[in-house]
Amino acid sequence: MRHLLDFQGWTKAQVENTLDTARVMAEVLERPVKKVPALQGFTVATVFFEPSTRTRISFELAARRMSADVVSFAAQASSLQKGESYKDTLLTLEAMGIDAYIIRADSAGVPHQATRWVKGVVVNGGDGRRAHPTQALLDAYTLLEALGTLEGRKIAIVGDILHSRVARSNVELLPLLGAEVWVAGPPTLLPQSLPGARLTPHLDEALAEADAVMVLRLQKERMEAGLIHLQDYIAHYQVTEARLKKAKPGAFLLHPGPMNRDIELEGTLADSERSLVNRQVRNGVAVRMAVLYHLLVGKGR
Repeated sequence: MRHLLDFQGWTKAQVENTLDTARVMAEVLERPVKKVPALQGFTVATVFFEPSTRTRISFELAARRMSADVVSFAAQASSLQKGESYKDTLLTLEAMGIDAYIIRADSAGVPHQATRWVKGVVVNGGDGRRAHPTQALLDAYTLLEALGTLEGRKIAIVGDILHSRVARSNVELLPLLGAEVWVAGPPTLLPQSLPGARLTPHLDEALAEADAVMVLRLQKERMEAGLIHLQDYIAHYQVTEARLKKAKPGAFLLHPGPMNRDIELEGTLADSERSLVNRQVRNGVAVRMAVLYHLLVGKGR
């Protein structure tokens, strides 16, 4: 595991090894002093060509909790505004001795290209609609905490599947741990195929006997493009208390954020005991600590 770009070629053992390390890191975060010297002497750069709150802060906390130096790059306050390319921006950072790059971009493939431009480790922090692997890892970690095992469990993912990198990474990862993944959304927001998942335009079919439901943000730009009308979406695809009765009793709820309350998810459910949303955010730090440790110190062992 030289880089973390997606889960193509990953094995169940690799996933379990990473999540086992995340559990160790979670124990570190419970200590009075939440810091270890594992990455002392390393420099980690968060290179975000696209805005982020959770992923960026989570990675920066993860690196600092392991004593790494952190360089924070924001496109809005950089030479990109003067016409500099992604490549030249990364080469500039490379010349400064960066060891690991966390890259988020609105275009798919930028992290893959970056592995050809820099010598350091590259972690995909989300690229276009292609992948968001650390989100899927923290989702899997959170689901395992709640369910104990994913073997034979039904996980439903609901919302804008077509444009969701979170959905794609979860569909790559969760079946490796034995889960059966169903995805549901309006026909205009569903891909024609998604290897690893069962697709349906019928929400009730996806929710039926589900052990957990992951709700995705309905993106405003999709409504502006005429792919879906807001009231139609709410009427047919909003996850509500009534619709959730199709799932198993007590089925858990996840959301990668940011959340549009009372659009994709009924607001009362977001704050209910079955909601794992805040736990996802908390677990993100431990999972990203594990990823950085494996890439920079453990070399994927």
